[in-house]
Amino acid sequence: MAQQQNLMDQKKLCCSICLDLLKDPVTIPCGHSYCMSCIRNHWDEEDQKKVYSCPQCRQTFKPRPALVKNTMLADLVEELKKTGLQAVSADPCYAEPGDVACDVCTERKLKALKSCLQCLVSYCEQHLQPHYESPAFEKHKLVAPSKKLQENICPRHGEVKKIFCHTDHQCICILCSMDEHKDHHTVLALTERTERQGELGTNRQRLQRRIQGREEDVKVLQERLDVINHSADKAVKNSDKIFSQLIRLIKNRSSDVKQQIRSRQKTEVSLAKELKEKLEAEILVLRRKDAELEKLSHTEDHTQFLQNYPTLSCLSTSIDTSSINICPLQYFEDAMAAVSEVKDKLQAALSDAWTKISQAVRPVDVLLPQAEPMTRAEFLQYSGETTLDSNTANTRLLVSEGDRKATVTSDKQGYSRHPDRFTDMFQVLSRDSLSGRHYWEVERSYEASVAVTYKDISRTGYESGFGNDDKSWALECYNNSYQFRHNRTVTFVSGPRSSRVGVYLDHSAGVLCFYSVSGTMTLLHRVQTTFTHPLHQGLGVFATDDKSSAAELCKLE
Repeated sequence: MAQQQNLMDQKKLCCSICLDLLKDPVTIPCGHSYCMSCIRNHWDEEDQKKVYSCPQCRQTFKPRPALVKNTMLADLVEELKKTGLQAVSADPCYAEPGDVACDVCTERKLKALKSCLQCLVSYCEQHLQPHYESPAFEKHKLVAPSKKLQENICPRHGEVKKIFCHTDHQCICILCSMDEHKDHHTVLALTERTERQGELGTNRQRLQRRIQGREEDVKVLQERLDVINHSADKAVKNSDKIFSQLIRLIKNRSSDVKQQIRSRQKTEVSLAKELKEKLEAEILVLRRKDAELEKLSHTEDHTQFLQNYPTLSCLSTSIDTSSINICPLQYFEDAMAAVSEVKDKLQAALSDAWTKISQAVRPVDVLLPQAEPMTRAEFLQYSGETTLDSNTANTRLLVSEGDRKATVTSDKQGYSRHPDRFTDMFQVLSRDSLSGRHYWEVERSYEASVAVTYKDISRTGYESGFGNDDKSWALECYNNSYQFRHNRTVTFVSGPRSSRVGVYLDHSAGVLCFYSVSGTMTLLHRVQTTFTHPLHQGLGVFATDDKSSAAELCKLE
């Protein structure tokens, strides 16, 4: 009992900063006591503010109080040390690498129990107590310990970011909303978080539907693999049986037939397994993204949610599996039929039978290449809603109509500085990248450039113009003519004049087509190449003196 009392006394004589027995104890005006070196270091950090506070009760003092050793406390500490007891830590849970450490602990830091979004400080259990006990902290928002609290602070004004700017898609502080973002569309971060939280649920449902679809595709592929292997094994077995009866006549042909069947089997299985692995990898990525969205949906930090949500909510282009069931097995049947015919006709028919066997060997992909669309209805199957990225727009371009239209203006727009912005050409890129099959249409007034380009196209100088390097392909549309431009090479294009241009892209096939769209669709120019990176849509608007030139990504239904 006495030892327990000594331990309690020892805790009372511990410094709440270093959590060890008091060394040269001093008592400050509010009545709390600390090691002289601990409170001195704490106040040294507050010298710039010229206001000094108590780490426990947060009472402030001005000017800085003089520190005088508390001899009575010093005697009690010395007496306690004589008992031979070791100083005990108020909380033995020290922060390890990777943990969120308490920002108040000055020596060996303890693990943080909570982070305060108001103070932007993480606290251990000991230093968190004032938030629970003092009415001054009752409105403070406590969340799980976070290492990214400083990202909530505006680097320019030092204020907490509580506003979301729709114009620049970023979180800002209240002073920013009255300064450089004055005329922008802004809302409270809490309001934006609530809206995006609803979208998150919808995106998760889409992910889960895609996962389910991919699992069914994998099941179909596995069944197809079983059928391929069974048919190939059956063909080999029957061929061996037939050729054993004619061993002297067709021994050489027997090994050839076996080799071709096995080669075909290997090709079919290899292609099917490759597609299966890709689908399983896609399922893994989708599950990981779903888990990240699940985790994001529970975060209490609005800023972290809004900063991470746009990236996590984007879905990559799905693998095309529309022809997954197309895998002709006729070859195996043809091979067996041909071998049976050889048995009946013997040596006289061997030559003709071998020709048929050879002709039956035609490599076929598991997923057959699809034909290009022919009608506008077929093209529209590959259309989707796309928007322009205002961070890439030249300052003389006004991006409007739901971020789909770019218009040349006489005055510069109030865009913030951004490394992706075109500085010399009146151009803008789409927000999302393209891979797979896509179709879109552009409505123009007067002269414009309709392009696709890699993300790393130059943003300054002559090479930043669409078609002036090997990273972009552009159809330039004038009042009475068209011309195609790529890698500084210009090709004049003939075709019916129209204010609307359709663009079809098959990224994996390396196909890019431009169409004149009016009552019918007329092919203007077709490109066959190899695309090595995802592409972005590009709009370039040519400035005129007396006309309001504009280009718009059309809404297609």
